[in-house]
Amino acid sequence: MFRDIRLHGITENLVEYDAIAVGADTCKRYFFDFDPTDATSVRLFAPGNELILSQDGITHSGNGGSFCEYMFGIEQPLADIIKGDVINRLVMYGTHYHKDDGSLSFADTIDGYISYDKIFFDGNAICNYCFFVSATRLGKTSRKQQENLIRLFGKVIKRSRAVGLGNDHQLINELYPLLDDPHAQLFLIKLVNIRHRAYRDMFQELYFRHKKIPDDEYMRLTQLAADYNIDRYQQERIRIDVMYKQSENRRIVDEYKSLLVSCYRKGGINRLENARLTRLKTLSVRNKIPGALFYTLDEVLKHDRRLVEVEESDYLADTRQILEGLFLNQQTFESTINRDDMILLLQYKKSAAENRDHRFEEILLDASKACDEQIRDGGDMALLEGFSTIITYFDRFDSTCSLVNQLAFMETVRVNEEMLRSLANNRKEFNLLKSKLFDELFIEDILCNAYLGKFGRRKLTVLRDGLIELEQGKLEPTGLMANLKAVDEEERMYILLLELIRERVRNLYSKYATKSDQENLKREISEELRLKRRIKKDVSDSLFEEAVTTLKKEAAYLHSILPKVIANGDASLRDDFMENSGLDRFYVEELEREYFEHNALNMEELYRMQKGPDAVLEEFGW
Repeated sequence: MFRDIRLHGITENLVEYDAIAVGADTCKRYFFDFDPTDATSVRLFAPGNELILSQDGITHSGNGGSFCEYMFGIEQPLADIIKGDVINRLVMYGTHYHKDDGSLSFADTIDGYISYDKIFFDGNAICNYCFFVSATRLGKTSRKQQENLIRLFGKVIKRSRAVGLGNDHQLINELYPLLDDPHAQLFLIKLVNIRHRAYRDMFQELYFRHKKIPDDEYMRLTQLAADYNIDRYQQERIRIDVMYKQSENRRIVDEYKSLLVSCYRKGGINRLENARLTRLKTLSVRNKIPGALFYTLDEVLKHDRRLVEVEESDYLADTRQILEGLFLNQQTFESTINRDDMILLLQYKKSAAENRDHRFEEILLDASKACDEQIRDGGDMALLEGFSTIITYFDRFDSTCSLVNQLAFMETVRVNEEMLRSLANNRKEFNLLKSKLFDELFIEDILCNAYLGKFGRRKLTVLRDGLIELEQGKLEPTGLMANLKAVDEEERMYILLLELIRERVRNLYSKYATKSDQENLKREISEELRLKRRIKKDVSDSLFEEAVTTLKKEAAYLHSILPKVIANGDASLRDDFMENSGLDRFYVEELEREYFEHNALNMEELYRMQKGPDAVLEEFGW
């Protein structure tokens, strides 16, 4: 039987530590003391090992290492990503990982110092563990001890859910028995950044409750970050990690990752898999999942050399030709890029965004490097001016694309006067290149997208018409902002009504079939919303009726149409419902997913059913 002794404390810079010594006779051993010259430092020791916890970091010698739960923002080795069940990061002191072949090399001397800032920067922003072991069976040299510790602990540490949960008791029960030595001691040191944890807890509470955090609440969060001096990078990492762990977001990201891993292993991506990837990316836009999560996975998995190389698309070849003609040859040219070429480059950038093709950016980067080299070697400064023109238009493209797609596919999006002025200016610049180029690049294809919902379509129409009126002087940015906000508020109320009505009628549908029952239901819901201070007046009849009608259509689809589609393999029934019901495709496909999961049906059949025409499954460059 083993016992553990714990030492708890908090450093002056708000790092909380739990130092735990585990062993059969731990209570008989002395394992820590305080530095007589620095009462704030704690020294943990065992034969051949020492770890000092100071105010600013840790000093270590002997064996051991550190581990933590992976969070987005930590570079994750390819070997860990493709295994699927690896969820934790493990770093052994004095050990180097070689990316090219996945091998490890061990140093003879592994003494060192690591600041807390580096620990929480390189590892998890909230909680990290350090450890070392005293056991004669591990070997005499540090190199041998590290090799043996990896063999003993590596697989368990990298897969243990106790790490992310901060469950020290479970972690000890998983690790200590692996030593299989009655005289061995395990030293486990948990480090928690109190400031980051407070920021995480507040953001998580607000995000899980609101999804779209109200401005006043967000100001509280911003003030907390300022009070604790949390840098922007750590704030972003923490927010992304919290958003990923929200159940619906996690399902989408994990499904995307799982599909990419499958494609990586077989060495290629077929049309059906590409359609699934695109649908998940489009769904992520609606759920406000940061595109960085997907971009990182794309970079590591989809574009790895092991995947089948595809022939360069025409638009990439043309892009390369235009840029090489401008920047990669020692020729004199006008400082202003040709208007026709600029229009082509914008259209090619749009094609690359729709295909999630990062090779376009690689071509641009190559051109940028060549331009810099020529300027460095005394080339004409017109080179830089010409390239700056392209970059300026591409920046306009990215910011416009981001805002337009947020309005089209996200629920309850914040817009302000400055954003609308910038959008109006960008529209003017694009249309100076070519009449109606703005609509061609950003509006027309979205309006044809099958995943565009009714409120997204309305917001996009209000935006398009409002920008025209802004240019004509018939409308001010504040007026356009008010028009968009009105649609946004109606969308918010519709979503809320749908949730509240579903709670009451999904399982008791017949009770609310008559007009009288619906009036009673409307009064109940209006009263509830007033008590919660969500409305000041009764819910509008038209919005209430629309929500009730949506739920009737939902019931008809789930209880009648979808079972027939699955049983008979008759996709025409589904297509007819999609076309004539007026329900958003996102909404229907989420109903289908829930139905398949509830009835334990084969999800592959769902993916094949949902793949739809490739023309409407588009990614808009997020």
